[in-house]
Amino acid sequence: MKIFIRETILSIVFTIILIFAISLLIAFTSVEEKFIIPLVIGAVSISLLICAYRVAKNKKKKGILYGIGLGITYMIILYICSAFISVDFSLSLNSLIMICAGIIGGAIGGVLGVNF
Repeated sequence: MKIFIRETILSIVFTIILIFAISLLIAFTSVEEKFIIPLVIGAVSISLLICAYRVAKNKKKKGILYGIGLGITYMIILYICSAFISVDFSLSLNSLIMICAGIIGGAIGGVLGVNF
């Protein structure tokens, strides 16, 4: 359980770092605004993939379950924080895509962690 909590926090930190890098990319290049949402979804998925890989590699079994659990836990934390921060919080199609991509990224990371 300790590693699961640590990796959940680490995935949030990875996401913050990746989003900061994305913001620098957007600020200093000619990347169009329409790419912001896909880049953020990619950052979340990559963060969860890496951390789910680490959890599954440590546990050595049930990688897909640990990955999905990490993805769901991350998304719950993300959307609880979003609901408190944003006045007009609502779930949109992009939100649902991010939830699915995060859970899939976690599942893939979990499978890879057990098998490598």
